[in-house]
Amino acid sequence: MNLDILNNRAAKKYTWAEQARRVVWGLGQWFFRCSPRPAFAWRRFVLRLFGATIGSHVHTYPSTRIYFPWNLTVGDWSALGEEAFVYNLGPVTVGSKVTVSHRAQLCAGTHDYTQAHLPLLKPPIVIKDQVWICADAFVGPGVMVGEGAVVGARAVAMKNVEPWTVVAGNPARVVKTRARLNPQQ
Repeated sequence: MNLDILNNRAAKKYTWAEQARRVVWGLGQWFFRCSPRPAFAWRRFVLRLFGATIGSHVHTYPSTRIYFPWNLTVGDWSALGEEAFVYNLGPVTVGSKVTVSHRAQLCAGTHDYTQAHLPLLKPPIVIKDQVWICADAFVGPGVMVGEGAVVGARAVAMKNVEPWTVVAGNPARVVKTRARLNPQQ
């Protein structure tokens, strides 16, 4: 099979409305990125202005990169760390009390390599409550990370992660289970 790059480039990957939102966000994200580090409420406001569903007490940092805010939902008391990258071509849902550590990547976009024209796919990512995505970890398209799970530093999660497990490595494998936490804490 030869790759059909011409048809890939000619394919309509985004609606006109999405393209317009991308242009506006390209300009508007400067309000996000140029804000002082402790201006969490301001960044929540900017993300909501651009269509994100953001809970209360959410912390994002000026260096956090969010590709499409309108495809992002984040629950209460969660954090998207410094230089975290949310490549949310498809919907990304982050539960409550979740930490996505610095330089972690949530990638809700890929291509179908089985077809010559490599069509764009936008599978969602769901991260349940009380999850920790550690530094430099990668969560791939279509992955669900179960409640209370930990995706270890530099782990590559390309398959669902069971609740209350700790995964590490590339590919991510279960290395232990985690004690259930009291959600009221």
